Amino acid sequence: MKSHPFVTIVGLALLALAPAPVTIAQDVVQLSDPTWCRKGSAIGEMESSLHVGPHMTMTDLRPATRDDLQQAREIVQKVREALARYQDYHVAEVDGYVPFMPSVPQDVYHFANRERTGAEYMGDFDLARPGSLLYTKKIFAGWKLVGAMYDAPPAAAPSELDERISLGIGRWHAHTNICLPKGITEDDVINGRVNAPPDISSAFNPQGRRNADDGLRMRLGYLADPRFGFAGTISDSAECEAAGGTFHKQIFGWMIHVYPFAGDDLKVAFGTQVP
Repeated sequence: MKSHPFVTIVGLALLALAPAPVTIAQDVVQLSDPTWCRKGSAIGEMESSLHVGPHMTMTDLRPATRDDLQQAREIVQKVREALARYQDYHVAEVDGYVPFMPSVPQDVYHFANRERTGAEYMGDFDLARPGSLLYTKKIFAGWKLVGAMYDAPPAAAPSELDERISLGIGRWHAHTNICLPKGITEDDVINGRVNAPPDISSAFNPQGRRNADDGLRMRLGYLADPRFGFAGTISDSAECEAAGGTFHKQIFGWMIHVYPFAGDDLKVAFGTQVP
């Protein structure tokens, strides 16, 4: 899938009588190869693939144990069954899932539920009730359900993430080193308020007529400026300050995607690439 410029595993290990991981199956060993999850680029959740970079921090993938593999299969089955009703996105909307930044072209769209996301931050982790549902746009109209996203607090330790969805199954990620332009707050980002650029005077020529790209500026807001946001060129505090922006070490908490509808391949189900 081609990524828009604006727009964001399991290895089998068995030992006869002990939990220490020993890889023994070639087809599953490939799942633990980290190179396959470094491809692509990210505005985080909004891109077709995620990878480690200036704006993306990801947990390390450790060798999976027998318990990890069992948990992975159970998660895929449970999520697939629990979320099947949301194939109809109208049902999702009725249940409080709202598109996040729908005016911004994205490879995958998050239908976020504010109540469920807050509950996940508070420790109420329920596979059947994710903080966000993941959809792609259909060619003509409507939305196709592809998966779900689960959250954890920004300060969550690796051990806490591991308790929710094992670090031997998938890689949790966080959006880091974000520079926001003057007039745009973290609350704006969290609530999906893209807004028009705080100063849109540059969208007009000296005669006062709109430039050809003014519509794009108004639709994408601050994301129309390549310096700012989750895929911006600025990723350190000094450069952000020089640009008149505000620097945020992290925005949102930890997140992980699950794609249960593309089959039983665990590499796909817990991968960093949208199926």
